Amino acid sequence: MTPPRGWLALAAAALAGATAAFGQAPYDMPILMFIALALGVWLANGSQTPRQAALLGWAFAFGYFGHALHWIVSPFMVDVARHGWMAPFALVFLAAGLALFWGAAFWVARWLSSGPVLWPLILTLPAVEMLRAYIFTGFPWAMPAQVLVGVLGGQSLALIGPYVLNLLIVGLCVTFSWLGGGRKERLWLLLLPQVVVVLCVAILVMPMRTGTPAALSDHTIRLVQPNAPQNEKWDPEKIPVFFDRQLQFTAAPPEQGAPDLVLWSETAIPWRLDHAGTILDDIARAGGQATVALGVQRADDAGYYNSMVVLGPEGGVEQVYDKHHLVPFGEYIPLARLFNRIGVFGLAQRVPEGYSPGPGPKLLDFGPLGRALPLICYEAVFAHDVNAAPARPDFLIQITNDAWFGNGAGPRQHLAQARMRAIEQGLPLARAANTGISAMIDPHGRVLAALALNEAGFIDAALPLPLPPTPYSRTGDLPLALFLLAALGLAVPGKRRV
Repeated sequence: MTPPRGWLALAAAALAGATAAFGQAPYDMPILMFIALALGVWLANGSQTPRQAALLGWAFAFGYFGHALHWIVSPFMVDVARHGWMAPFALVFLAAGLALFWGAAFWVARWLSSGPVLWPLILTLPAVEMLRAYIFTGFPWAMPAQVLVGVLGGQSLALIGPYVLNLLIVGLCVTFSWLGGGRKERLWLLLLPQVVVVLCVAILVMPMRTGTPAALSDHTIRLVQPNAPQNEKWDPEKIPVFFDRQLQFTAAPPEQGAPDLVLWSETAIPWRLDHAGTILDDIARAGGQATVALGVQRADDAGYYNSMVVLGPEGGVEQVYDKHHLVPFGEYIPLARLFNRIGVFGLAQRVPEGYSPGPGPKLLDFGPLGRALPLICYEAVFAHDVNAAPARPDFLIQITNDAWFGNGAGPRQHLAQARMRAIEQGLPLARAANTGISAMIDPHGRVLAALALNEAGFIDAALPLPLPPTPYSRTGDLPLALFLLAALGLAVPGKRRV
C-alpha cells in the first residue's frame, strides 16, 4: 500500500500525532503511541524530498504536542480578564515550536536515507528529543519514553535512561513501518520482522507486576496537601483558611508511626521568608517532634527566590535551597526589561524582574532519614538535573504547586515524570503538591500512597529504602550523546558517496 501524499498525508500525520498523545497521562494507553508513531513514519516513508518529510514530521508532532500539552492553557485561565486571550496562542505556538524539532529530525532522516524507509530516523528523532531537553533551558515534557512509566518497559529507565528508551521506541516504530520487500521474497521474510517487533512492543507495554513490596525504612514522612486553587492562593481573605488548614494537618494525630518529617508544598505560605515573623514558630510548633520543610519565597541583595527551607524545633531556618531551573515565561521572562515595558510578565513571578536562579542542585540533611535532593516543581522534569546532584542522595523530594496545571492531564503528567526520576535513580521520592497529586513513590516508580487531585488532606507514608545506584545514574546522557554524534557523523560521508 502506497502512503498518501499532499494535504491528505499532512492531515493524516496530524491525526496520527494527536492519537499518539493518548499514550500519555491521563489516558495511559502506550500501545496507541507505538501504533500512531509507526503510522506517522509510514506516511513519511512516502516522502520524496527532505522538505516533504519535514512537513509530515512537523504535522505529526503538531498534532501530538497540541493534544498532549493542551493543559498549557490552564495557567492563562487563572486570571481570564488579563491572560485569557493568550491561551490559544500559547498552545498553538508551543506545539508548533516543539514540532520544529521533529520536523528537523524527519528532514535529516530523508536527506540521509538512500531507500524508501526512513531508517536514519532511529538516530535523528532521539537526537532532537535530547536536544529539546537541553537547549533554551529545555522542555522534555511529553517525550515518547514518558508513556511507559506505568508499564513494564518503564523499568528500563534505571538501566538505559529516558533518551535511550526514546531510541528503542523509535527503532521499533520505524521497523514496524517497513512493510516488506519485493514480490519474489517469501511470505515469512515479510512477516518475521513484524512479528518480532509486535512481540517487543507487547513486552514493553505489558502491565508492571506489583512484584516484591518496596523495602521500607522505619521513618515516616507526612505529606500535606492544602488544595488552594490558584485563583484563591494569594487572596487575602483565603490566605488564613489555607494556612490554618496546613497547620491542622501538620498537628493532626498520626495515621501510623509519628512522622519524622512533614513536607509542605511549593510557596506554601504567602509571606516572604524575612517577613514571616512568628509564622515559622507556629509551623514548627505544629510539627512537634517532626522536622518541617516547606516552600517559601525569599529575597536577598542578589535577587528574589523560589525556595525550600527546613525549620528547626524553634522555627529557625536551618537549611535553604533556592530553585535553580526556573520556568521561562512563568517564573521569569527572557529579555525581561523589553517585555516589562509593554506590560508582559511571567505568570507566576511575584516581582517585576522575576525570580532569580539559585546556584544549582544541593543536598539537604535530614539526620536519621538521610540526605535528600530537593526538586521544586518544574525541576523534576529534567533527568539531567537530578543526575547533577553533588552526591548520591538517600531520597528525592519534590514540592510543587500544580494548581497552575489544571484538573486533568497536567498534574498527572507531572506525577509521571516524578515517577521516572525515581526509577532512573533507584531512589524513593516524596512529593507534596498544593492541589495534588501528593504521593510517596518507591524506587521502582510505584505509587505507594497518594492524595487525589483537588483534595485537601494529608498522608503519613513510610519512606522506602533506596536501591543501589542504577546504571543510568552512573552514566547519565553522555554515552548516548557521543554515540548519536558518532553515528550521524559516519552517516553523512555515506550519504555523500551515494
